[in-house]
Amino acid sequence: MVNNPLFSLRACLREVGALQEGHFLLASGRHSDQYVEKFALLRQPRLVEAVCAALIARLPWRDQIDVVVGPTTGGILLAYEVARQLGVAAAYAERESEGAARRVFRRGTTFDPGTRVMVVDDILTTGGSVRETLAALEPYGVEVLGIAVLVDRSTTPVVFPVPFLALERLEIPSWEAAACPLCRQGVPLVKPGTSLSVQA
Repeated sequence: MVNNPLFSLRACLREVGALQEGHFLLASGRHSDQYVEKFALLRQPRLVEAVCAALIARLPWRDQIDVVVGPTTGGILLAYEVARQLGVAAAYAERESEGAARRVFRRGTTFDPGTRVMVVDDILTTGGSVRETLAALEPYGVEVLGIAVLVDRSTTPVVFPVPFLALERLEIPSWEAAACPLCRQGVPLVKPGTSLSVQA
């Protein structure tokens, strides 16, 4: 599967049961009737290897990368595997503190000015995690070659200051909480990663 030129992320997500339906509270704070449970994929190492190989094959800047950077949590696994396949270093942007929007590099991670970096993440909805990662990189004077994600599920165009690539584009609606039709219908809201309903 790893070297299959016909590899389909959408088919892979269906195969592992990652495409789910219901009423979900996304990490962005928006609500949706569909959710991509990335860990259904990320706990399968061989599938992650295949997905990352497919992503690398589409990168126009793949031969220029010095470091692959990903935000916690899923971005760590993807950054590691993409870096492993490319034979370069990986780094991880962590939240400064629990619930904080700011990300930082810890555990001795530093970058030399001019280091050529690619940012990788799993699911793009609003682009918040990627922007936080770019902000964490700014003080180091690196060159960000581009951003790559597995799934772009944004409902409005997300614009970044560097090239952006998505392995798969999924048209999945999402709404601000105040405009959510599922809330108006009284459908229980679930926070992915838990089995509990949350207060809408």
